[in-house]
Amino acid sequence: MEKRPGIKLKPTLGDIILELIGYLSLFTLWYLIAINYYKLPETIPAHYNAAGNADSFGGKETIFALPIIATILFIGMTILNRFPHIFNYPVKITEENAFRQYSNANRMLRYLKFIIVVIFGVITFKTIPNSAGTSDGLGEWFLPLILGFIFIPVIYYVVQAFRKA
Repeated sequence: MEKRPGIKLKPTLGDIILELIGYLSLFTLWYLIAINYYKLPETIPAHYNAAGNADSFGGKETIFALPIIATILFIGMTILNRFPHIFNYPVKITEENAFRQYSNANRMLRYLKFIIVVIFGVITFKTIPNSAGTSDGLGEWFLPLILGFIFIPVIYYVVQAFRKA
């Protein structure tokens, strides 16, 4: 592996705001479950298919899988974000472009952390009324929307990586 410069990135105001929104979203996800858990029926949707319809059911404790997975991913990505020199980049990292590339990748990871928490939050938010029978599924819009929220920004950041090469 090539030797890449280790640069300590100072977060911008935008980075700090995005990070805080991510933490707030994660807290809100846990809070949503805490205030609704005892209202849930014993059996709830545990999985949804590509059309957004529940295709598997489990005990109400399965609702905890969503914030647990979101928290693990959020913490893992937060730790990973401290080491941008180990990321994979579409361009060769040099002393001249390292700061720009690292900053770009760092911002993309922050955005993805936030989006992952939002996705798990929406699934949780929709599972609660689905469990009570007052709503049906996630909706046909869910899968295309989350794919857009993930892939459009990733494509944008990859294009930026080539531009900042």
